[in-house]
Amino acid sequence: MERSRADSQTRRSAVDGRQMAGDTCVVGAYDLGMDSQRLEAGVAIRFVATNGEHPMTADDDAYVSEWFRPLEELAVEAGKTADELRQAMLANRLPLPSYIRSDGAQMVPRDLLELPTRAAGFDKLHGYFAAHFEEPAEAVSAWDGYLAGHFVCLRAVTPANIKRKSELVEAIDSLLAQPDSDSTAWLERLHDLVDELDGIEPPFAPYDRLRFGGPVSRDRLITDVRERFPTQVRSGS
Repeated sequence: MERSRADSQTRRSAVDGRQMAGDTCVVGAYDLGMDSQRLEAGVAIRFVATNGEHPMTADDDAYVSEWFRPLEELAVEAGKTADELRQAMLANRLPLPSYIRSDGAQMVPRDLLELPTRAAGFDKLHGYFAAHFEEPAEAVSAWDGYLAGHFVCLRAVTPANIKRKSELVEAIDSLLAQPDSDSTAWLERLHDLVDELDGIEPPFAPYDRLRFGGPVSRDRLITDVRERFPTQVRSGS
């Protein structure tokens, strides 16, 4: 998960308080009587409260359209309604959209409903998710990032991948803290870790550098590392 610049307490205050969307007052969670328009507005408000307000460019839109799905399309394929998914999001039982395209489309991961399916429903998802983490603090942090829709750093959002990414980031940072580029073993270990991280991370959108306040993990730990420590090709002479 990438860390957003938005302060968590500020996010909670913005989400839990009453928000205005035009003439519509949207409560932090949701009212059972909310219609489709108010549900969509409520999700959009919470998205901005969580991520900040940053413009989506044409490059962002193209990336998101390639890697993610409009919420409505995914709902239809799963035999659900968009309202059901948005209700689950506002009730903290499903992640927020990963992005909102410049045309307003709320874009979600293709595997958004895989974990709820494994958990046997939205109501059991939290317990299923938390059971994969040994430390309660780790489970809480991961769950918060999951609900925020911030695991755009993973091709497949699963507890196993969330944990593995954290391990890879820690291991790469540890090696970089004591660089030994003259050591073949050190270089091979570094590139093995970087290659594995590369395999579980998508490319990211330019937008992500704005909402997360700077370079993302791919920039720091994949692209930059490969430039700084290229694999050494030895001649046969």
